[in-house]
Amino acid sequence: MNQIGPYTLKNNLFLAPMVGVSDTPFREICTQQGAGLTIAEMLTSNRELWQNERNKLKQIKPQTGGPHVVQIAGSDPLQMADAALSNQELGADAIDINMGCPAKKVLKKAAGSALLRDTKLVTCILQAIVSKIDIPVTLKIRTGWCPNTRNGIEIALIAEDCGIQLLTVHGRTKECRFKGDAEYDTIAAIKQAVKIPVIANGDIDSPKKAAQVLAHTKADGLMIGRGAQGKPWIFKEIEHFLRTGTKLDKMKLFQQLGVISSHLKKLHQFYGDKKGVWYARKHVSIYVKELTSSREFMAEFNRVNNPEQQLDQLEKYFAHLVGIPTINQPKELGEIAA
Repeated sequence: MNQIGPYTLKNNLFLAPMVGVSDTPFREICTQQGAGLTIAEMLTSNRELWQNERNKLKQIKPQTGGPHVVQIAGSDPLQMADAALSNQELGADAIDINMGCPAKKVLKKAAGSALLRDTKLVTCILQAIVSKIDIPVTLKIRTGWCPNTRNGIEIALIAEDCGIQLLTVHGRTKECRFKGDAEYDTIAAIKQAVKIPVIANGDIDSPKKAAQVLAHTKADGLMIGRGAQGKPWIFKEIEHFLRTGTKLDKMKLFQQLGVISSHLKKLHQFYGDKKGVWYARKHVSIYVKELTSSREFMAEFNRVNNPEQQLDQLEKYFAHLVGIPTINQPKELGEIAA
């Protein structure tokens, strides 16, 4: 499944819309590292809040060449339809509807996964949005509200009937949040029940796991969230494994440095020097958490307050990891696997 409406995708590996993570810079990095589609961070359907700087940034289209998918959340059908139309007018190529978020602040507004308890409201929202816009509409859900009320198949059938063109299913209920292991039996059952493409999501953190989930669910593609944090090259690894049955060579340290540095530069440019430095700290801490002396490095890195110093600190750290004085010898770095 490499198609959404009129858009042809390079593969069926998607980046999940994670709030505070899947911003425009990270979407661009993940696309460069092999993702076939990325979805923007969840955006409220309340347009009165769009003047907030953070919400404005969520609507900026990445420079990736692929379709720009904006995800909206809310519980009022008319408000959500208007939000979808506004995003279409602002340049969105597709709209994704959030019916999977388990966050308390979202649930308090009867949005996200709270909607799974009200199939009539689900129908009203989907019909309102699909009838309002001309671009493809997709939907992201969980398997149900709680393990005793898994109604993913019912929601999927409603979605298909309403004109949803693609469905992503996270293999947990709202009650499960991100605890325990994702279950894929419900995703497999949903895939069998509908004709629209189904994307499997949840705990996909390696090429082997990706192949297992596809084999078990017969899904049309995979969505990767937390597995891509600090490791955006997971998309290349999975794509290679699914295509060849062999593991891609592990990324060398100098290659990792190249990706991380590129990500930091995008963050600095996108958010500006001050906020770019703040966001870079969070991402770098995840990139390096399994590397030698990462805690000591982050203690120093977090004291730095400008982009140039961040990039310099990062370069010195990676040079230290491979025991050379500078990072200007990629061949030497390449000889030492990460």
